[in-house]
Amino acid sequence: MKLIFGHLKNIFLFLAPLLIFSSCTKNSVRQNIPLSDFKGEITLALRSGTYSDVIKKCIPEFEQTHKIHCNVLEFGEDALHSAITEDSENKYDFCMVDGSWMAEFTADGILANLSELDYELDDDIIPATKTICYHNGSLYLAPYYGNVTVILYNKIMIKEAGFKPEEIDSLDDILKICRFQKKRHNLGFMYRGDTNNNIVVDFLPILASRGAWVVDKNNFPTINTIGFSDAMESYMDLLKTGRAAKKEDLIAAIANKSAAIGIGWPGWYTPTKNSSMDYIAFSGKFHSDLPVYNSNIYGIWAVGIPQKSTKKNYAIQLLKYLMDKDVQKTTVEYGGVPCRYSSLSDEAILKKFPQYNAVREALENGIYRPVMQTWPQFYTILGTHMRRIINGEISISNGLTQAQMELEKLQLSDADKYR
Repeated sequence: MKLIFGHLKNIFLFLAPLLIFSSCTKNSVRQNIPLSDFKGEITLALRSGTYSDVIKKCIPEFEQTHKIHCNVLEFGEDALHSAITEDSENKYDFCMVDGSWMAEFTADGILANLSELDYELDDDIIPATKTICYHNGSLYLAPYYGNVTVILYNKIMIKEAGFKPEEIDSLDDILKICRFQKKRHNLGFMYRGDTNNNIVVDFLPILASRGAWVVDKNNFPTINTIGFSDAMESYMDLLKTGRAAKKEDLIAAIANKSAAIGIGWPGWYTPTKNSSMDYIAFSGKFHSDLPVYNSNIYGIWAVGIPQKSTKKNYAIQLLKYLMDKDVQKTTVEYGGVPCRYSSLSDEAILKKFPQYNAVREALENGIYRPVMQTWPQFYTILGTHMRRIINGEISISNGLTQAQMELEKLQLSDADKYR
């Protein structure tokens, strides 16, 4: 008996990796199309979560009409970046790309020139979302999933503070709501403080609302400036009303009426009429009497084709299909966030998903993070010093001075300096 169980154990250990791999690629086999009917096959490297789920919903129809087999592989953000950049075996024919990788990918020749593959972006796509997609006049990416920062809020808690969503017009209003709830022994503002990247990105909409930024037009750091200091002081005022949280805890706290407001992304949460939480776009106002600035930060997931792919003729067919405005309109039902007016202004869609008004406003007034290969090193340094300021280890003035000095020493490539 022990011998039999021993054999069974060995068989299980042998099969386990195969079963795991099968579960990761379960969408690669379509039961309704005989394998012999496919004229080709491509492999997709996608960002896991809602972003890839939306694409997987579209694949069966694409395979039916184009007879191209799609093998889907899904990765977390860091793993996806590594998979694409370290693809020495030319595994991938189609990929999702975060906008912050654009400088690195174009400098290293990772992406295929889509213009040369007879694809261009049309006028239905929100103009500002296109800016990251070009390099030296040619198209390399298409904006697919319109992730952009929004203000998450608990409906009851802002009402208790005397506000309607459309009346939240500036950072001053957000602070009033959060302070009101803090006085009632609730949490006001929830922020993500778990990583240096999250600390920086969470702060960027506040900074942009002040009319300030982390770099100038030549990507020279602008941390030790009056605008940055003002924004940091206001951000600290917000933080005093709440606490740090990971994404899941932040969502749960606002949804469960434990916290009033936080900064989030449409891909995190799809509100309904009965939801306790909803979101609006940043107004772009720091104080009620100051100018409006673009302050919604893009986290758009774009799609592209690796330059090393030997199946670009098939991959471009998929890209054109996924970017088709009618196809993209169908993805809203599954949590898709197209960067298209035809989807985000559609009366039927807005009747069912009114929050897409806020998404459209945010995308229209959005900005990308700096296009620089050294952005990961940049936000690591900046986030480290911001964390020290937030924890009370150093003053705002000293923290920003030290961050500026270290960032000025960061060796920028020529592409970073003059892009």
